[in-house]
Amino acid sequence: MTERFDAIIVGTGQAAKPLAGALAKAGKKTASIEGKHVGGTCVNEGCTPTKTMVASGRVAYLARRGADYGVRTNPISVDLAKVRQRKRDIVASFRSGNEKRLSGENLELIYGLAEFTGPKTLHITLRDGGARTLQADWIFVNTGLRAAIPSIPGLLDIPVLTNESIMELDAVPDHLLIIGGGYIGLEFGQMFRRFGSRVTIVHHGRQLLDQEDPDVAAEVRKILTEDGIEVLLQADTAAAGAGQNGNSDSVKLTVRLGTETRTIIGSHLLVATGRTPNTEALNLPATGVDIDSHGYIKVNEYLETTVPGIYAIGDVKGGPAFTHISYDDYRVVQTNLLQGGSRSIKNRILPYTVFIDPQLGRIGLTETEARKQGLKIRVAKMPMTSVARALETDETRGFMKIIVDPDSEQILGAAVLGIEGGEIATIVQIAMEGKLKYTALRDGIFSHPTLAESLNNVFFSWTDES
Repeated sequence: MTERFDAIIVGTGQAAKPLAGALAKAGKKTASIEGKHVGGTCVNEGCTPTKTMVASGRVAYLARRGADYGVRTNPISVDLAKVRQRKRDIVASFRSGNEKRLSGENLELIYGLAEFTGPKTLHITLRDGGARTLQADWIFVNTGLRAAIPSIPGLLDIPVLTNESIMELDAVPDHLLIIGGGYIGLEFGQMFRRFGSRVTIVHHGRQLLDQEDPDVAAEVRKILTEDGIEVLLQADTAAAGAGQNGNSDSVKLTVRLGTETRTIIGSHLLVATGRTPNTEALNLPATGVDIDSHGYIKVNEYLETTVPGIYAIGDVKGGPAFTHISYDDYRVVQTNLLQGGSRSIKNRILPYTVFIDPQLGRIGLTETEARKQGLKIRVAKMPMTSVARALETDETRGFMKIIVDPDSEQILGAAVLGIEGGEIATIVQIAMEGKLKYTALRDGIFSHPTLAESLNNVFFSWTDES
């Protein structure tokens, strides 16, 4: 028997949960389908667990630096099983809260795997056995991404960690090898270095964090190197295998560095080379929905697919894979379908933070992007050693950099690599969204001594002036 709903949401990520509630509140009979855990990547394998573990790593880092502050500490050790349990407890709490919000009047949470059998029909293989067939005029796909495993000879023959499985280790790796120099590789690399591992990052690009300005990437590399992390750039992983003498307790990478070939042996291997969409099991050909060559669902600026009534929200549509972007996708759909609006994803400002320590907070254009577009710009840049609060806390690594249109005096973008860089970048974002001139930050009265006060001073440090 086919069951009729007004709306079906496949997946329970950060766009799906609030959308389900909004639809139900509007009187729409809504089914929310989840194949694993509610909350999507953010709650279960992304933001929540990783930042929980990053916090543990920072405590270990500060404890080891006690002498810098005149505080004597005993030798520091890390109980990774305890770190893991703390992470699990917080994830379970968040997950439970999400489950409660996905039940109520007009809203049913169904655990199972969804597969399209027609444009508006889904077959659900229930987790606890049996099946259901559902139909709806509105269907929203929010199935997210998973770790991509690159095609490296021998990689599938050895134990490989992903962003999900590495957080389930109960002992600190002796030597963690990481393939990939994006934000996932860097966050885990620094975290496990602070837990006590030797860490080697192997990255094919000319710089870490490929999308950032070269000076930002160089400073990030300098910080990680200071922390004792080995960083190999322009390094192509040619092969992978078991470690010394075929020992299954270790792993081996064959890496090409220019004309040199190097063998690296470690105890564990993390693959952090990107993400791939969870679309292949949906049987999208049965709907007529178009996907691109990588499996991402194609949408227009209103998140509509090529089939009327079917929408893709969150990471599965491609583009920036961030929780706050997924949540804004919900606002787009909710505004347009339930409020009669015409909200779009076009030209929205993209903020993000890389949670290394110090953080890299980013908003708007990079200097490289602005110059590539031929824009007339000025660049304000100041080291964190010039920030009073950073000096007082002995957290002076990094710099802040803000891109300005000299004619309109509008801020075009910023990179804040420094203590609480994400928070400082958010202040800049608010100024950008309010169309404030940079002088509003330069001349604003901020409490002393706060990190925000640095925004008074950075605009007196232009790179085009001596």
